[in-house]
Amino acid sequence: MKWIDIEDIAEKLENKYPNEDIITLRFTTLHKWVTEISDFADDPNKSNEKILESIQAKWIELREEDN
Repeated sequence: MKWIDIEDIAEKLENKYPNEDIITLRFTTLHKWVTEISDFADDPNKSNEKILESIQAKWIELREEDN
């Protein structure tokens, strides 16, 4: 899994952190959680604010679909 796999990352995060407040989540925490995903295999330094925002937005979208 790489940074470009936004939807896969969001799904993994939702499964692992279903009760987290995604809206107030700090990007430093989000970055850490993504890099800790077991099948994540990309350079941690290749992320940026735009990528993290995309992951956060997809995660929010997935959660809203479940409710």
